[in-house]
Amino acid sequence: MSASNEQAGASQAGASQASASRATSTELNDEVVREYLKDNDDFLQRNPDMLDYLHISHASGSAVSLVEKQVSVLRERNVDMRRRLNTLTGNARDNDKLYEQTRGLMLTLLEADSIEALYRSFMESITRDFDVEHASMILYGDGSDTGDCRVETQESAKAEIGALFKGHKAVCGALRKEELNYLFPDAGEVGSAALMPLLNGQQLGLIAVGSSDANRYNSAMGTLFLSHIADVIVRLLPRLPQRGA
Repeated sequence: MSASNEQAGASQAGASQASASRATSTELNDEVVREYLKDNDDFLQRNPDMLDYLHISHASGSAVSLVEKQVSVLRERNVDMRRRLNTLTGNARDNDKLYEQTRGLMLTLLEADSIEALYRSFMESITRDFDVEHASMILYGDGSDTGDCRVETQESAKAEIGALFKGHKAVCGALRKEELNYLFPDAGEVGSAALMPLLNGQQLGLIAVGSSDANRYNSAMGTLFLSHIADVIVRLLPRLPQRGA
């Protein structure tokens, strides 16, 4: 091969390499780099000098190194995880306390020897042990020989608060003033309430708790413990006489 042919070949090869380089450069984009770094997570460990070239703009306008940015991100994540852990720990403590309070109330209810004793146990314990401002237990009946219990006819309850029990389940939130006045007639100003029907094949009555704070009881809160209390009362009522011995 002559010198001129060798030079032509070299020139052509160089042009091909340059073209390939340009093509590769054109194909390289953020997504390609992102995928490469995800597949090669030890890249910076193998190329530590690159840390000097990688900088990220800070909110203040200055640039910080990648290491500084990583430390900052980890610190923020740590703060967030601590906050979540504290929230979970606080919820666990509150639930443990509520469980013990509910357990104590249920044991007290089981010791009642009459409907009146059951009524008094609920009203006293729910306000004393649960830090509840207002409590109510309404039993349905004709109102005769009721003693200290509050007994209302089912028709009157339906007329006053019937809309609350269409779904036969717990209701929480800021109720109408007329409904709150019916549930807590001697409580004064009540902002929100949670109530649970007493159902055992038929409607036996209801239990309710109220607060002057309109946000204390809301539709997002759970009613599991109130439901447990209602379940115990429902099973005890048919077995108890109206008055104790």
